[in-house]
Amino acid sequence: MSEDRKKQPLKPSAGPRFGPGMAAMVDKPKNFKDTFRKLRSFLRPYLLPLIFVFIFAVGSTIFAITGPRILGNVTTKVFEGLLEKIAGTGPGIDFLYIQRTLLLLLALYAISSLLGFIQGYMVSGIAQKVSYTLREDIAKKINALPLKYFDKTSHGDVLSRMSNDVDTVSQSLNQSLSQIVTAVTTIIGILFMMLSISVPMTFIALLILPLSMGLMVFIIKKSQRFFKSQQEYLGKANGYVEEAFSGHIIMKAFNREEKATEEFTVINEDLMGSAWKSQFFSGLTQPVMQFVGNLGYVLVSILGGYLAIIRAITVGEILAFIQYIRRFTQPIAQVAQVSNVLQSTVAASERIFDFLEEEELPADGTVALDKDAVKGHVSFQGVKFGYTEDQLIIKNFSLAVEPGQRVAIVGPTGAGKTTLVKLLMRYYELQEGAILVDGQDISTLRTRDLRGSMGMVLQDTWLFSGSIMENLRYGRLSATDEEVLNASKASYVHHFVKTLPNGYDMEINEEATNISQGQKQLLTIARVFLKDPAILILDEATSSVDTRTEVLIQESMEKLMKGRTSFIIAHRLSTIKNADVILVMNEGDIVETGNHETLLKKKGFYEKLYNAQFEG
Repeated sequence: MSEDRKKQPLKPSAGPRFGPGMAAMVDKPKNFKDTFRKLRSFLRPYLLPLIFVFIFAVGSTIFAITGPRILGNVTTKVFEGLLEKIAGTGPGIDFLYIQRTLLLLLALYAISSLLGFIQGYMVSGIAQKVSYTLREDIAKKINALPLKYFDKTSHGDVLSRMSNDVDTVSQSLNQSLSQIVTAVTTIIGILFMMLSISVPMTFIALLILPLSMGLMVFIIKKSQRFFKSQQEYLGKANGYVEEAFSGHIIMKAFNREEKATEEFTVINEDLMGSAWKSQFFSGLTQPVMQFVGNLGYVLVSILGGYLAIIRAITVGEILAFIQYIRRFTQPIAQVAQVSNVLQSTVAASERIFDFLEEEELPADGTVALDKDAVKGHVSFQGVKFGYTEDQLIIKNFSLAVEPGQRVAIVGPTGAGKTTLVKLLMRYYELQEGAILVDGQDISTLRTRDLRGSMGMVLQDTWLFSGSIMENLRYGRLSATDEEVLNASKASYVHHFVKTLPNGYDMEINEEATNISQGQKQLLTIARVFLKDPAILILDEATSSVDTRTEVLIQESMEKLMKGRTSFIIAHRLSTIKNADVILVMNEGDIVETGNHETLLKKKGFYEKLYNAQFEG
């Protein structure tokens, strides 16, 4: 972490801690209609496939719902044939008719299953393509967000939006798209078939609808906020786990395992509470709808028996109608179940869209900067900056650096040293003032060109999972193996790499724990050697190496800095004696300027810093 940030109040990276029972206090989703509108925009490119999905769903449902009516006719034929056989008034059961009808029924069900399979295949493809698009947009958004967003948001929460929330949307689309179409088509189709059999019985069956819809709306309203809170607490849990495991060595060093477990337990209890409530209400829909459906089934059975006695309906039609009434409640229950699934979809979609709508970096500059033509003149003019607007770290900073000068920046923790060079790299936007490179305001330059002309080595080393050769080539992807080796030798990396298993092909693990901190520092320095930038920024570049290695690196740095504008941030003042200019910073301002000897003679702030390091 940058030393300048240590002045800022520490914030738990997993977000605010909530006590048990707080899940119910999370706000409801803000705007269902607006969220669905945004989600539709992601589905619009797949309009034609969705139309085919609708057609196949309708076809599959139609073929499926005609089955009970045909089976009812078969039942009627069998019943009438038995009566004729018993009474001796006819030939009896027409087995040829039954055979043809059953074959027709088998064909209808086969076609229905085939159409359902095609529909499911297409829906799965659409859902995964939407997920792909959402993840692509999130990945692009991450690169477009200012660093201040990540200062206040945990990495785990961002990861949760890309993984858990997108997966929730994908699974919901996969289930809901086909289920909604199938359920609505089934309701309409069954209603039509029921009316064709008996209007009075259909009227009795429809009496259960208001009760069903009322209960369903009540359950949906109750469950909305819990689905939202479930997704939020899932993000907090992911954030805390990511934080705890990335710093597990520090956690163990300070014996914080029990405390970390306790803090996670609080978050986990909140997640369990919101998840339990959301799933409880979601699970209520099925038994409630079954209960209401059974009421309708009883009423229809009684009325059907009466109509059969007065010969207003046949036995086969009663059988068919009973099957329809039992199936009539299923799509209603499906709609209720899908509506609950949609709650989590809306909650997840809101989090995704909130992230995608975060304020992005200001528009990139349009002026090109040729790396090879950069002279290295850097000018800070009245720069004011703070990580929060009400707390400035750089208060009124002005400085002109000539090409090829070595500028050392020293000062106590929180003075603004690291912040200054981050502003030069345009990691943050200024509140006031301007920074110029070769007379050109960096806000007008293309960021890619600006950063391409600079090489930066920070206190915090960063290596990715891969071979050492791949990590070194990260400095310049087009570099040949020979160029990588030359940079490695110049930065004294080659010697220790040859002692490692597999040398340059050795794989660095995910946390880069299979090499030492000093070796990691050397590798990051070698990357800058390979990049060969016009402007160097060295922020405690030798802070993690031993004294002997530091001497070797200083020698190589001398070669690297020759003819280049260099900014050197150092706590060990013995390493910056040869700097052309030393800037002594305190509380965001330059309090002294000069070379090493001049500043010591002034007997000011620099002399106190220097003597404090070598006291005794």
